[in-house]
Amino acid sequence: MDDGTSTAGSLAAWLRELHFTDLPEDKATARIVDAVARWGESRGWRVYRRAPSVFPLPAPLNGHSVLDVACARPGGAQPIAVEVDRLDRQRTVDKLLAEAAAGRLAIWVRWGNGPFRPPPLPVHLVTREAAKARGGWHTVTDLPAPRHSTVLEITEEAELPWE
Repeated sequence: MDDGTSTAGSLAAWLRELHFTDLPEDKATARIVDAVARWGESRGWRVYRRAPSVFPLPAPLNGHSVLDVACARPGGAQPIAVEVDRLDRQRTVDKLLAEAAAGRLAIWVRWGNGPFRPPPLPVHLVTREAAKARGGWHTVTDLPAPRHSTVLEITEEAELPWE
């Protein structure tokens, strides 16, 4: 039986293939949520966006919070609850711990430039590094090359002395 490690590893590998450039924070988060949903669909699971959570909304609100993505797996396999965040939020940890206590495999997808503090088990952490540049957020491998302030031009060969 998977304790969640191989499932989280599968999602991490999937997200390594996700690339984006020049996105505002909300669009980058949406792109990652879309990628998580495609990952679940690619495995033949039923995927739900903004699925109801077992975690209550904070007062004075009534009702329950929602999950970014939930996956129902066939054959009695544990359902999966996924939250996607750039920031380290205790409320997200509490929500995922409540989901795990309710029998779901809890995965927290953190993105940004880290460091990423690991949540307590049984919540699994999956990360996707990104950095902010002038145009928006970029996955780290997609950052543009830095501009250099000077260009060296060599006009003639010079001999260096050997000592």
